[in-house]
Amino acid sequence: MNKKYKIFKNEKYDFFQITPTPSAEEITKFYNDEFYTGDFKKFNDSSLEVQLDDVDFYNENWENIYNNIKKYLNINTNTDQSILDVGCGWGLALEFFKKKGFDCYGFDPAPEAVEYVKKRNINIKLAGIEGMNVFKKNDFNVVTLFNVLEHLPDPEKTINQIHNILSDNSILIIDVPNEFNDFQLAGQKTNNLDEWWVCPPNHLNYFSYDSMKKLLELNNFDLVYAQSSFPLEMFLLFEDNYVGGEGKLGKACHNKRVNFEKNMRKFGKDEKLNKFYANLAKLNLGRQITFYAKRSEERRVGKE
Repeated sequence: MNKKYKIFKNEKYDFFQITPTPSAEEITKFYNDEFYTGDFKKFNDSSLEVQLDDVDFYNENWENIYNNIKKYLNINTNTDQSILDVGCGWGLALEFFKKKGFDCYGFDPAPEAVEYVKKRNINIKLAGIEGMNVFKKNDFNVVTLFNVLEHLPDPEKTINQIHNILSDNSILIIDVPNEFNDFQLAGQKTNNLDEWWVCPPNHLNYFSYDSMKKLLELNNFDLVYAQSSFPLEMFLLFEDNYVGGEGKLGKACHNKRVNFEKNMRKFGKDEKLNKFYANLAKLNLGRQITFYAKRSEERRVGKE
């Protein structure tokens, strides 16, 4: 970690944060200059090349999210359902949901990503991620932040801003890396690694299931479901050290994860796979955790 920064635990919510917090100008410059095209693109899987190369994997993930949206919004049709993807990047998630019939919106601070999405006839704006009401619209059915909240300087402020852009029957979906988890920490020690996942100014916040649940519930959201992704750090415990290097071993480990999920689904074990990942989330395990939250009744009444 750059010696300019230090890490501390947020006393209110228990997630880890970086200090000093970069300014809005520094964050915007980082996204414009480095996030999608610089050294961080493979670390974040943020490059278009990486995402298109693994599009089937991403589509399976979005299909799972789509099914959960239908379940928790209790809808059978996507007619008149709108979705906002905050920090939408290259818009591949929005392309998926557009094909499902959603009215799609997104914004991102990277000009090259925004220009790419515009060509897909999606409502897209070039905007920083310090404010949520970019479209002056307060009735989104779904708001998503896929690998975004860890980059923002004030997660509490962001969560509260999102309240004001959601419709009555709506859901907030947040997907973040699950850092400082036990598999990760044990794998780090097994392979004599440093805390490679601590990487300011890229990631400013480091969440777990427990800390995200607290952040949501103390800001008038009810957590209705959470689901982890495959715990890739298990490979470190197998002494397959995929951290650093040229990425070949990391790609091989990822492919094993893909095959695991593909074969579970192939033989009709989707429900068991989802339960497995849901239980991992509650144990604060898994590489990523996706959270599904709805505004509390008190907050819905307050909006009116």
